[in-house]
Amino acid sequence: MGRRSALVVSTWPLGPEARLDLAASSGSQTGPMTTSLTSWAGAPAGASPASATDPCVHCGFCLPSCASYRVLGTEMDSPRGRIHALKAIAAGELQLDATVASHFDSCLGCLACVTACPSGVRYDQLLDATRPQLNAAGLRSPQLTGFRRLLFALLPYPERLRALLTPLRAYAGSGLQALVRRSGLLRLFGPQLEAMERLLPALPSEAFQDSWPPLVPAQGPRRYRVGLVLGCVQRLFDPAVNAAAVRVLSANGIELVIPPTQGCCGAVTHHQGELEQTRALATALLASFQSVVGEGKPAGPESLDAVLVCASGCGHTLKLYGQILAAASQPPNQQFSAAAAQPQTPQAGQDDYLPFAAPVADIQEFLEQVGLSASFQARLQPLAHADGSLASAQRPLQVAYHDACHMLHGQGLQQQPRSLLRRIPHLQIREAVEAGVCCGSAGIYNLVQPEEAAELGRLKVADLGGTGAALVASANIGCSLQIRRHMEDRPEPLPVLHPIQLLDQSSGENSGENCGTGRHNSANKSPASNSPAVNS
Repeated sequence: MGRRSALVVSTWPLGPEARLDLAASSGSQTGPMTTSLTSWAGAPAGASPASATDPCVHCGFCLPSCASYRVLGTEMDSPRGRIHALKAIAAGELQLDATVASHFDSCLGCLACVTACPSGVRYDQLLDATRPQLNAAGLRSPQLTGFRRLLFALLPYPERLRALLTPLRAYAGSGLQALVRRSGLLRLFGPQLEAMERLLPALPSEAFQDSWPPLVPAQGPRRYRVGLVLGCVQRLFDPAVNAAAVRVLSANGIELVIPPTQGCCGAVTHHQGELEQTRALATALLASFQSVVGEGKPAGPESLDAVLVCASGCGHTLKLYGQILAAASQPPNQQFSAAAAQPQTPQAGQDDYLPFAAPVADIQEFLEQVGLSASFQARLQPLAHADGSLASAQRPLQVAYHDACHMLHGQGLQQQPRSLLRRIPHLQIREAVEAGVCCGSAGIYNLVQPEEAAELGRLKVADLGGTGAALVASANIGCSLQIRRHMEDRPEPLPVLHPIQLLDQSSGENSGENCGTGRHNSANKSPASNSPAVNS
């Protein structure tokens, strides 16, 4: 990578309690994510994405899994159609104009087709190689280009978002907001701004400050020492998730390092092909950790065992930091080659794949791998039904688990979150019929493609609601906001909570905080995100 982190890589394995093998815990059929951040447009003769598209036999297995094909129904808006277009562009038979670009913009980047493909086509690599080219001038309308620039100037920067949202605190989650939404007045501002407002939740005071110290001690004997990435959108729109994560980790004997100056990980720009901004955000996040870990620094000199994150979209990008930063040092004429288009498996200890000098893991992935502490497990109690009675063997609390695309398809994590939830006594997981289909959030997709995203949101909410569950567990902030937004249209909307919040509540660590199951009360309630009770 050319740059080494100041952090020191941990010794493997991590002691007698658990062998922390995060790569092995991923069940993805495609192996560790190694998406190539390369460019094929303007590359020398003979450098094309053909080697990655060749395995496609046009069998159509990808079509039922493709979210854009589900709502648009056109071949060009499917993985198979887009691969055909890439082959035609590489052969000089088709130009990447505004019409062709629109069919790539309709792609959510959910990666469901990668999981579904029996031929092993790495559509994820093709998409990441293509998206930077879609940002060229003239391929999108001036209005859409300006709106995207606005999003990229706001969403990755928590302090800018806080400044923008401060005047809206009284409006968000209020009766006035509900009245404005019912009136249809928002349609006058255009579909993009209407979609943005419909995702706006109530804004608690915790959203406007990061109060964590650089070092949060473990309760009892320290088992591990980890860094925690707070995220940008999550810390504003759902700060209770990070609060629950800190409590649960500390209660499990895990010391936390939380850099107070940390910003966005770059996921929102990475997933849209904005490579330079992504690298700048990634570099800044790494620097924030280096500023607190080391001799004479606030968090002390000891190395980290892992860097954790509570949002799957962020985790997907963080696990690719080695490639994202390494791509910047490659000469332009070497940024796409036949070899670069093939899946590569990083080996443990390679600095290019460990920019943090510690493995990146989703919090559920990590806790399932190292195990809950005996004392924490002993404290887990049944959660409550809407009527206040505790869940029991005769009447379990039913939870629909939502598989976020960048968790399921991007990181191959499916069983780990379910396994953790099953540690809660008398909690029963109900599976959606189409768990692998995208909810329509997809980063900024539900803002820039609001009509298609809304249809996918309605389909997802109907699927989750059809499980008969009392609440929904979602481990990605974008998905949670999208599902909550469309739950509002149901007669009895289900609460949407992060699995770590349910684990936190079951342990009794979140005294006084309402997680939506009726066990605790809180003054901070938003229309669909923190319902006072669940129905079962």
